[in-house]
Amino acid sequence: MLQHPQIDPVAIGIGPLKIHWYGLTYLVGFLAGWWLGRLRSRKPWSPVTEEQMGDLLFYLALGVILGGRFGYVVFYNFDTFVSDPLWLLRIWEGGMAFHGGLLGVMFAMWWYGRKIGTGFWRLADFVAPLVPVGLGAGRIGNFINGELWGKPTDLPWGMVFRQAPDALARHPSQLYQFALEGVLFFIILWWFSARPRPRMAVSGLFLVCYGIFRFLVEFVRQPDAHLGYLAFDWLTMGQVLSFPMILAGVVLMFIAYRRHAE
Repeated sequence: MLQHPQIDPVAIGIGPLKIHWYGLTYLVGFLAGWWLGRLRSRKPWSPVTEEQMGDLLFYLALGVILGGRFGYVVFYNFDTFVSDPLWLLRIWEGGMAFHGGLLGVMFAMWWYGRKIGTGFWRLADFVAPLVPVGLGAGRIGNFINGELWGKPTDLPWGMVFRQAPDALARHPSQLYQFALEGVLFFIILWWFSARPRPRMAVSGLFLVCYGIFRFLVEFVRQPDAHLGYLAFDWLTMGQVLSFPMILAGVVLMFIAYRRHAE
């Protein structure tokens, strides 16, 4: 049985100024995405230049933060928002939803694509391989905060989280998601997008892979206490939101390769 290391969520504290690890993981994700994006922007098929990566990052960051927070409110915690509206702004306490962040990023790409005169799908295929680094960093932030733990387990790497309402060893599901949504996801997308693919194919693979990884991890992740299981004593909100992603990704890849073959 392992013990959660109980890392102080505040990385740097200077008087009233507090910088949280959770915020720093987002910063790492954005900077890594910017650096990788500059590498990809040197390809002849890139829809953006190296100089435009800074502006693109700004739009994407807005999409992630605003979309992720609003998505968490709408999908998971609307009642908390109604009782405490300022909770919406306390991002450092955790509470970001990937599916909301994805919608925010899609809107940001559409907005920026219109500004620079490039198509949405060209930009989406360019951005998709940059996302897993940020997802992986965010899961490390979840682990540091001791949140989003897994179900009880008797496996040797089961971990006791003091924030949990019991002393049971649980799946460190944040680390599972880091390995799947961060490391493996990045390897797959970076390899697949290393050479030109039919338009929408990279975006389609992004949706398929994330949807499958998230759907599988939900089986060992503790559902939100105020939501519980939505059906069948195993279906969670995360799975409900991920299943349409898988279907949409399959459709996009089918359309992409069908058009390419014509």
